[in-house]
Amino acid sequence: MLTQKLQQKLLQKLSPQQILLMKLLQIPSIALEQRIKQEIEENPALEDASDPEMSTGEEELLPDTEPDPVEELEKERDDFDITDYLDDDDIPAYRLNAGNTSADDEHREIPYASGISFHEMLISQLGLRHLDDRQVKIATYIIGNLDDSGYLNRALSAMVDDLAFTQNITTTTAELDQLLQVVQEFDPPGVGARDLRECLLIQLRRTEPTPSVSLAIHLVDRYFDELTKKHYDKISRKARVTEDELRDAVNEILKLNPKPGNSMGETARTNHYIMPDFFVYNKDGELELQINSRNTPELRLSRTYVDMLETYAESKSKSNSQKEAVMFIKQKIDSARWFIDAIKQRQNTLFITMTAIMEYQKEYFLTGDETKLRPMILKDIAEMVGLDISTISRVANSKYVQTPFGTFLLKTFFSESMQTDSGEEVSTREIKKILSDCIVAEEKSRPLTDEQLTDILKEKGYNIARRTVAKYREQLSIPVARLRKEL
Repeated sequence: MLTQKLQQKLLQKLSPQQILLMKLLQIPSIALEQRIKQEIEENPALEDASDPEMSTGEEELLPDTEPDPVEELEKERDDFDITDYLDDDDIPAYRLNAGNTSADDEHREIPYASGISFHEMLISQLGLRHLDDRQVKIATYIIGNLDDSGYLNRALSAMVDDLAFTQNITTTTAELDQLLQVVQEFDPPGVGARDLRECLLIQLRRTEPTPSVSLAIHLVDRYFDELTKKHYDKISRKARVTEDELRDAVNEILKLNPKPGNSMGETARTNHYIMPDFFVYNKDGELELQINSRNTPELRLSRTYVDMLETYAESKSKSNSQKEAVMFIKQKIDSARWFIDAIKQRQNTLFITMTAIMEYQKEYFLTGDETKLRPMILKDIAEMVGLDISTISRVANSKYVQTPFGTFLLKTFFSESMQTDSGEEVSTREIKKILSDCIVAEEKSRPLTDEQLTDILKEKGYNIARRTVAKYREQLSIPVARLRKEL
């Protein structure tokens, strides 16, 4: 049975302006510049005030009435005459150029550095081998299957099928293995290996033979699993070698490159620069905050679109086509206004939020001592500035701050609190710093275990569990004691 009834609902919906602001808040300064350029390209009513190609003149307030853009367009169409372009008696520029050049003239050009890729370098080495066309095609296919680290991660049996279907070449795994050994003789040493063990063996066998190298080959061949787990006592007992001999062999292994393919990428690697969003300066004991707005252009409404609305407001006759054009203009102008307001609100939100963080962690920004960091969560800053926690989270996301002690990710200043034996609340960042210092100062032949680190922290007044110490150690990317052991 159908029934009708009245019902009231309270819904919370985000306006387009709020959604735009949230998206602009979470992007860093280096991405904001691209976002502004994209908006200028998409919205003709928005323009860069510093761009000389844009229309000049100050931005004026929009009238309350709606102007007509059609008259402006018709006026421009009337002023245009195609004969002005057809009856052009000017002399072409190329006829006025004289060939006053000679071989003795100095030519200055910008030099460009160019090089070959890792795979191209390997293919070029094929020409130094006595191989027929068929073998060259197969070897080239093998090189094409190497990853960026120089490893072959495909099974030879699968490559046999691929060569048969894609290149109509019938081969066997034995022939592939023979050509793979040829590739493994190429530079850099270690390329073409199927795992780390084979990669190390290839490099060791190409090293000048010494007692240490011979022992290293034996250890990698027979006791590779024990080496990766650093069970040196077990290796010394099974291989019947002294500690000095084992140390020399391990040192030879540590000289090898586990990723030979990346050796070429190191030289061609581009530097990645961090553009800070905030600058914090220490002016004689007083902190000063500055927002990076170097790449944020000054935006304004297009004067052309404002004039269109003024023209429409003065027009007496308004057709349907004119109203549709004005609706489009109003939509673009409103969108431009929202974007300009969102940029200003973003800058204001960033400033008041970073000011609160700077005041909250004032002792750290003055001294640079990580142990001076106070425990701080998003809720603490949200209560200080009167904003929502989600807004503070968007501000702290992917933002960098440049201090006199380095450039840091903003969210690294947020940490949980922990209570000491004396009842004082300290930051977990402080505990991690003490933990890291203890591991750096430990004796490498007998590294500190998690239990020993727990006891050290308890002696300093930090009563935390062993599993918490293990969690902090993993967050610092520090391996367990067994893997930190050195001979």
